[in-house]
Amino acid sequence: MKENQNIEWKESWRDEYIKWICGFANAAGGTLVIGKNDEGVVTGVDHAEKLMADIPNKVRDILGIIVDVNLKTARGKEFLEILVESYPYPVSYKGQYHYRSGSTKQELKGSALDAFLLKKYGLHWDSVPVPNLLPESLEEKAFALFAKKAVKSKRLGDGVLQENRESLLRKLHLLEGSYLKRAAALLFHEDPEQYVTGAYVKIGFFKTDSDLVYQDEIHGNLFQQVDKTIDLLLTKYMKAYISYEGLQRVERYQFPAPALREALLNAVVHKDYSSGNPVQISVYEDKIIFWNAGRLPDGLSLELLQKKHPSIPYNPLVASAFFRAGYIEAWGRGIEKINNECKLAGVPAPEINSDCVGLMITFQSDIAGKTQVETTVETTVETTVETPDAIIRLMAEKPDITLAEIAAHIEKSVRTVERAAAKLKKEGKITFKGPKKGGRWEILV
Repeated sequence: MKENQNIEWKESWRDEYIKWICGFANAAGGTLVIGKNDEGVVTGVDHAEKLMADIPNKVRDILGIIVDVNLKTARGKEFLEILVESYPYPVSYKGQYHYRSGSTKQELKGSALDAFLLKKYGLHWDSVPVPNLLPESLEEKAFALFAKKAVKSKRLGDGVLQENRESLLRKLHLLEGSYLKRAAALLFHEDPEQYVTGAYVKIGFFKTDSDLVYQDEIHGNLFQQVDKTIDLLLTKYMKAYISYEGLQRVERYQFPAPALREALLNAVVHKDYSSGNPVQISVYEDKIIFWNAGRLPDGLSLELLQKKHPSIPYNPLVASAFFRAGYIEAWGRGIEKINNECKLAGVPAPEINSDCVGLMITFQSDIAGKTQVETTVETTVETTVETPDAIIRLMAEKPDITLAEIAAHIEKSVRTVERAAAKLKKEGKITFKGPKKGGRWEILV
């Protein structure tokens, strides 16, 4: 047997080992053995009877918990087993919070301590109330956008369009008494960074790891961040390649747009917003990397995640709002959807890495070396007749759809869709009503 997250061996007793007991109590519980060396060999312990009385009393006085101390004998030598249960509330050692992780003990500080305390009290980071954040300070058009999308996704009834903001906030569990929760600031405030540092998306195009060519920052509420980022990614940062099947021009992106969108949603919803770091997207000629300062839910490994294992979102209130607005289909299925979209597009599934500093999803291209022409090359081949029909069909199904989203759906370049849409406008078949941001398409034929 070896030391692990539930067992620790010590040759003799020191009062400082009460920290180890604290760590076990705050984690999954465990056993502290007094009288064994690092190899697990029994070395014996002096004054065992006295320690059996002293240790429980000291643990009770300092930690406020009860432990069992059992006397054991092996090879004629006595040793002690201190059995520690996992406690449902935080246990502190003189104001410090220790936690058993693997075979080590850590003192929790900063954001790690915040997350631990919230978890012990059955809360999540996004459910903490925020002083001085009032319903009237939230953005009206953010509520209108959410309500419209929620009705369209059929996750909420038509009545939500007439509900006032306080009613909608309560329906989304974003109010606690008279206080709004952090998730409300992220979802509906025009500048959530007033309340949450680093609540934005940063995207850059890199020639090499150290050679940044250009970059953008996307601010606003989380719904706007997702919509603007995917639009910017497809229109400015992504390359689409063209080839020909007979006279028909075929265009596709290096990576399927639905998979990129799912990776972005995963980064936004599961991000650890207490870190103060933005979601970061690094685009290269042959790869795209999504990074967020998050972690996998407790007990969920990358292996389980790849096996379509459902998980609880890191920010469940944010996830719930995105689900109701139709952005995500189900909790814990994002990686499965990304892999499926890549498989359908015939590209490799992305590599997923999780470490102490964040979660990274890397899409690696297999198309860069193929003989194809980028969409920036002029061509005289006309768009096939299917493209205008597909544009009209998508606009009818989703009047607020963007041209970039249409391009992603029909696997054409944005420029091709823009040309086709302009022609349809000229022919009097479609029109666009309202502002550029927040308007809608109308079909006239």
